[in-house]
Amino acid sequence: MSVQEPIIRIMKEEDLERIIEIDFKVLGERRPDYWERKVEMAGKKSPLPSLVAEIEGKVVGFVFGEASGWEYGVPENIGWIDTIGVDPTSQKKGIGGLLMKELLNYMKKVDVDTVYTLVNWRDWELLRFFDTMGFNKGDMINLELKIDD
Repeated sequence: MSVQEPIIRIMKEEDLERIIEIDFKVLGERRPDYWERKVEMAGKKSPLPSLVAEIEGKVVGFVFGEASGWEYGVPENIGWIDTIGVDPTSQKKGIGGLLMKELLNYMKKVDVDTVYTLVNWRDWELLRFFDTMGFNKGDMINLELKIDD
């Protein structure tokens, strides 16, 4: 018996529990309130849909992205990859790449021609993933300020 190819589709509210479960498997922390807000806001904030990868009726991955729309003075031709997650049991099977390619297709339709994302400098797996997707070090710098109590 062979495993079906992943189906990439637009995220639905019913996908929330699987997204929470995948996030828990990856990060080791349950964040249902965070994901409820994120899924609710996803459709309101950007002309881009959030996507899921499904195999045999089960969500195994997801991606959230957006087009800037001139937020913070960033031109509307800029897109952002906000969050991507793949169930650890389904990683290294091309699912993240399929999700990214489909999201990039949606970005092209709204005239996005440059895409940014933020990655922890020491997250070698994620850095390698984005490298294989064609991402390079960009011109923007992440600035951080720790606020004392």
